[in-house]
Amino acid sequence: MIINIVGGGPQAYIPPLAEYDAAETRWIGVDRGTAVLLEKGIKPDAAFGDFDSVTKKELAEFETSVPDLKKFKPEKDETDMELALSWAVAQKPERIGIFGATGGRMDHFLANLYLLGKFALENRPLEINLIDMTNIIYVKGPGLYQVDKSSEKKYISFFPGTTDVSGLTLKGFKYPLENRRIPRGSTLCVSNELIGESGTFSFSEGILIVIRSND
Repeated sequence: MIINIVGGGPQAYIPPLAEYDAAETRWIGVDRGTAVLLEKGIKPDAAFGDFDSVTKKELAEFETSVPDLKKFKPEKDETDMELALSWAVAQKPERIGIFGATGGRMDHFLANLYLLGKFALENRPLEINLIDMTNIIYVKGPGLYQVDKSSEKKYISFFPGTTDVSGLTLKGFKYPLENRRIPRGSTLCVSNELIGESGTFSFSEGILIVIRSND
């Protein structure tokens, strides 16, 4: 099972969702992202939020169209996206995709990036990706990982998370590394590329943010 979560970020950043739909996919709306799904002809299995960014008419449509509508008060400790991610992880999916979580308000994007790291690291080896028109972002803890070449996402960048990264090794890349320490704030590993059909990256300590991008 794959769970795709759609937030209320600017629609210009959301790729064609039909390309990510399949028989085993469950769709979840987060606040205004629920309206985005319905507008695109996708019926959400569930929706989360205080729904303060939708009209009364839209909320009434949600109540009749969404089998599992989870409405919360605006005054809460968790963001709507955090509540949706907690639920999604509990379903034990093979993979989670997050859409509508970039662009627009920078505080919302940073909050979603932190949530991506939190849930990915707490639920290894579950694959969680933040996806928009230009980027796929994911977070990894120490280990060895393979990456495959993609004509749609040519560039691969690596950024340390909240701490330095130790022992970073890149093999099969245009700019390889061997057992390198990457301090937090470093831009050394921006815009790398694979030279073959696949490559690997590994590291021994820290948290690594991986961004696959196209122009």
